[in-house]
Amino acid sequence: MSARSWRRQTDRLVAQSVLGAVALTWLVLVGIDAFMALIGEFGDVGKNDYGIGKAITYVLLTVPRRLYEMFGYAALIGGLLGLGALAGSGELTALRAAGLSKLRICASVALALFVLTVAVTAIGETLAPLGDQRAQALQLAAKSNDVTLAKGGSLWARDGDKVVSARRARTLDTSSGTELELFGVRVFEFDPDGRLSVLMLAARATHAGGRWLLHDARRTEFGTDRANTTLSPQMDWNSRLDARLLSLSIVRTDYMSSRDLGRTIRTLERNGQEASRYREAYWKRLFYPLSVLVLAFCAMPFAFGALRSGGLAKRLFIGMVLAIGFYFLQSAIVSMATVYGFHPALANLVPPLILVAAAFAYFRRHA
Repeated sequence: MSARSWRRQTDRLVAQSVLGAVALTWLVLVGIDAFMALIGEFGDVGKNDYGIGKAITYVLLTVPRRLYEMFGYAALIGGLLGLGALAGSGELTALRAAGLSKLRICASVALALFVLTVAVTAIGETLAPLGDQRAQALQLAAKSNDVTLAKGGSLWARDGDKVVSARRARTLDTSSGTELELFGVRVFEFDPDGRLSVLMLAARATHAGGRWLLHDARRTEFGTDRANTTLSPQMDWNSRLDARLLSLSIVRTDYMSSRDLGRTIRTLERNGQEASRYREAYWKRLFYPLSVLVLAFCAMPFAFGALRSGGLAKRLFIGMVLAIGFYFLQSAIVSMATVYGFHPALANLVPPLILVAAAFAYFRRHA
């Protein structure tokens, strides 16, 4: 048997063990996450038209996003379990005795996870955002008869005898509390005969402290033979729209595709508004495949040595400690980069580089 053929068989052996463990871990993590979400939705069952069937449908629509979110943990823990299973059966020791280095074995694990990571990244850019958008539209329509989400994410609501439209919404955490913002606002007011009597356009509307404000607003009143227009940089908006209910229409940055994030960043920058939150999410998403593969690769050395005699609980503990540690490390570095004005791309690149440096230092000492 040639060296190339032997290495190919080794990669196949490692892939079968690791991918089987990853798939099982992934299924368990997503199942637990979806079940807990369903339990949480049961608390809203009975509100308006929101029944058990729609609660289940809502959770099912969010499964692609949960698959995307949980894959990193599944890859790390499943990789440890799969390689640990080879260690427990003696196959890992046999591979080492045959001259295969620890670095080469860990590279086989990363290679096995690479194709799966590409597929999961595609899910995160397509099915996950689409599923979340449909889930939110279903939930919003079921919980309120007066609010709905149209195709493309635009919001439509009835406010007494008025009809309100907004292109999108978001929340901001300020020193005075959480603030709701609507962008591209249009308010249509009709007379008793159903004719348009007032049209208000605003770049955005904000809700804070129980009060609505329109910014860069234009109010046009239509008479029988003419129209009067009033411009105002800011005006009070006497609206009964429920801000808590409207918050259901907001897509979290973590659930948006990189394309949508990029479009939002350009829009905010064009309007001179703060876009750092979206930039952080954008670069985090772009570096997602690298972070998953590096984290899984750097965890694999724990499957050697002492873990040969360790059990399932020990491997799970190591995996969780690594995942939590990497999460806090990445969050701390990204936050520091925001404070000191460093580019988010650099902030998201530093944690994987630190792990890679630590891993190669290990491999140099323990070849």
